[in-house]
Amino acid sequence: MKESRFVNRNKSKWAEMENVGRLNTDTLASNYVILSDDLSYAKTFYPGSDVEKYLNQLISVYQINIYGKGEQSERRGMLTFWGHEFPLLLYRERRTLLFALLLFLFSALIGVFSTAHDESFVRSILGDAYVERTISNIENGTPMGIYASGDELDMFVMITTNNIKVSFVAFVFGILFSAGTLWILFTNGLMVGAFQYFFFQQGLLLHSVLSVWAHGTFEITSIIIAGGAGLVMGNSFLFPGTYRRMYSFKEGALRGIKIVTGLIPFFVIAGWIESFITRYADSYPVVGAAAIILSLGGVIGYFIVYPYYLHKNELHGKD
Repeated sequence: MKESRFVNRNKSKWAEMENVGRLNTDTLASNYVILSDDLSYAKTFYPGSDVEKYLNQLISVYQINIYGKGEQSERRGMLTFWGHEFPLLLYRERRTLLFALLLFLFSALIGVFSTAHDESFVRSILGDAYVERTISNIENGTPMGIYASGDELDMFVMITTNNIKVSFVAFVFGILFSAGTLWILFTNGLMVGAFQYFFFQQGLLLHSVLSVWAHGTFEITSIIIAGGAGLVMGNSFLFPGTYRRMYSFKEGALRGIKIVTGLIPFFVIAGWIESFITRYADSYPVVGAAAIILSLGGVIGYFIVYPYYLHKNELHGKD
């Protein structure tokens, strides 16, 4: 769009944002994100213009107020990201994330249906070695024995690293016009559905749920959201709206990277639970139940309720 139209479209918004002194921390952070997007657009299409200089000056005021100086600035920046920017980004992309969740659930149902009607399906999805080892553990009275093998710390490092890798793959594959991410969400859903129905066939569904979802609540939720981040990137290229396609793609990729980065602490939590807690689920099912309840509360609270609260708070300008 023309520079004059861009200015007219946003000047009233920018004028309100100039009153930095009376804004609370959450509003400062939210305005900073909006101004960063506007400045990026101005740099791309109106380099060296007055509007770019104006936005540079305005955003520098926000940087001083939000980040300050030294180590305190770095800590405040991290708190701002996980306390405000990341949850609001989840709310902004809620429809895409919901689609990722529905696709995952649909593919899980396909995994259940396929395993119920074809005994060989679970082996083709999970692998013969895994199925045989699990059957052996069931016969030995330790159905979840696979989680008790190995040193806890070694498992923690391996599992956490692998989960983070899977999440970044799910995100990066969004560059294939979202198709790569859709495939990863679909295959992971198939695995979960086949896995759970396999244990149902063994008469151990509840036992497996109490064990697997102790860590799986955070892990699977984070993988689905990482897939949603890949769709955000891919869709930004496919559906640029009123923006130029490459600009839209760059902004979508940036939003996706922020989402995946924001998930890292939750993969660490999931890896810790799987390495240090899940191994006791065979002997103490109540441990798994408690972990699931706490994890589910954390997922609903942080990924759903808190982003909605911040959004409503922002609309009404309240603390």
